[in-house]
Amino acid sequence: MTTEAVIEPTYGNWRRPRRAGLGPLGLVGTVGVFGGLVLVLLASLASLQAAFVVGVPLVVALLPMAVRTQDGRNMYQLLTLRIGWSRRVSRREHLYVSGPLSARPAGRFPPPGLLSGVLAREGRDAYDRPFGVLHHKSRNLYTIVLRCEPDGGSLVDPEQVDTWVSLWGEWLSRLAHEPGLRGASVVVETAPDPGTRLAAEVLPRLDAAAPAAARAVLEEVVEDYPSASSEMNSYITLTYAPVGGPRRDPEDVVTDLAIRVPSLLTGLIGAGGGVAEPLSAEQIAEVVRVAYDPACAAEVLSVRAEHGQTGLEWADCGPVAAVESVDAYQHDSGVSRTWLLTLAPRGTVRSSVLRTMLDASAGTRRKRVALLYRPIDPATSARIVEADRRTAQFMATSGRGMVQARAAAEVRAAEQAAAEEATGAGLVEFSLMLTVTVDDRSQLDDASVLVRNMTGATRIAMRPAHRMQAAAFTCTLPAGILPWEQTVLPHELQEAM
Repeated sequence: MTTEAVIEPTYGNWRRPRRAGLGPLGLVGTVGVFGGLVLVLLASLASLQAAFVVGVPLVVALLPMAVRTQDGRNMYQLLTLRIGWSRRVSRREHLYVSGPLSARPAGRFPPPGLLSGVLAREGRDAYDRPFGVLHHKSRNLYTIVLRCEPDGGSLVDPEQVDTWVSLWGEWLSRLAHEPGLRGASVVVETAPDPGTRLAAEVLPRLDAAAPAAARAVLEEVVEDYPSASSEMNSYITLTYAPVGGPRRDPEDVVTDLAIRVPSLLTGLIGAGGGVAEPLSAEQIAEVVRVAYDPACAAEVLSVRAEHGQTGLEWADCGPVAAVESVDAYQHDSGVSRTWLLTLAPRGTVRSSVLRTMLDASAGTRRKRVALLYRPIDPATSARIVEADRRTAQFMATSGRGMVQARAAAEVRAAEQAAAEEATGAGLVEFSLMLTVTVDDRSQLDDASVLVRNMTGATRIAMRPAHRMQAAAFTCTLPAGILPWEQTVLPHELQEAM
């Protein structure tokens, strides 16, 4: 008998979008360089002194665009970020207070920041299941939230894992054909298990006539088991723009989304998502409420387990008070810090690359990992992969030594991406954000060490979202906040810079 070695599939071939222009200058900087050269040449026709007067300010103005940080931002973008933070602090916009003692109308507790202008609606799909819809009025976008229970990877054949990954990639590629879809996110939330659901299942079933020893054993299990376990929740958010014009009635948009929900759930189940269902408006509010006040998690679960509902409304799921600082965000009973992805793993990785990051972590109250996806339509995908292929070929033919070797690898990756796109594969931009919530600010340093260990194991690079912790915290919630939809400058202009 002979045995064949089992080869575990590997994945990768993602590439950071290339910035148009010369080196780190970007398109705007490149246009400025060539335009400046023309001005200097015209000024030199008058005198060398005039050319010097024109050239020096141009060099001083363009030099900050050539200096970039690890995450690709130039000095002007960093300066804009600092100025924006200083203005928010001077206006006291980094502070938030709600409730009867605040100036909020009706004394309620609405969520702050990017969620302040969101309204919650509810519809029913083809199977008469309720699903919540978050209407982002400022951007006229609509978000639905799906919850699933993915099958674990333990004791699963590599072939089955490879099939799940393939079906998940197919599901993502189909999103590019979803009418009006602006983006999607996958949020995996882990937290210590409060034991509420276990107690609700076991304690009411104890027989009063059972032996005292048996009852004592079950009561001890209910008391001690949660200390060594954790709960994990997975959410999929899909954010749409109304198809047919921005003035469509919201009820009509909800009706259109109701038709799409069953097929989306079917695709998730086939990709290893396990049991999948849409979240009602009340359940979405509960998730947001627990995120802002982690101490109430056990109470929310207990009320839902006892009564089947909590009665919580979207207008009351925010914090009582919140304070944003440079490197943290304090909200009710928790303090959070959010990290942003700066570099995806180089080379190939296995399907378990994010397992360390997704597992529950000791010493944290809650942890959320958010994968943000921006599907690209087929026409734009073809242009992007062809442009990347031409750029990679140019870099390979103009490089020297190790630079040329790395450029040759870029050519192979670009050629593979172009070939896969030509055969029907989809192109998706993605990023990752991580939020860790602890009980006290003094525990944030330990959380930072934990994140460094996790990123080292997953071979990715992340950095804290300095001076935008509140917005980054909101982006990791399953509420459909897409960063590229919240910027002042258009996404295309940002890429050019």
